[in-house]
Amino acid sequence: MSTRTCGDWPTLLEISPDLHFKHYTIAEAQLPAEVLVNLADVPREALTLCADLDHNVYNGAHTDPRVAAALQDTYWYELDEWSKSGPRT
Repeated sequence: MSTRTCGDWPTLLEISPDLHFKHYTIAEAQLPAEVLVNLADVPREALTLCADLDHNVYNGAHTDPRVAAALQDTYWYELDEWSKSGPRT
């Protein structure tokens, strides 16, 4: 287990065993440009995103609310949405 692995990993595995959540900075996550534009006031080096980068799913409970709001209308999913409906088609 990585030191960046989310501390809630046992619960997250129960919700969606295919996802692996870690904590990332905005810079590491390589978020879409439209998200970065809306996050001009958030430090790029702060750990602000709890996500599975391979599946573009974030854990809203451990993600800065400003980042979560910026991800709303993108191809990223909040964990609750992913667990209920899976990927959008």
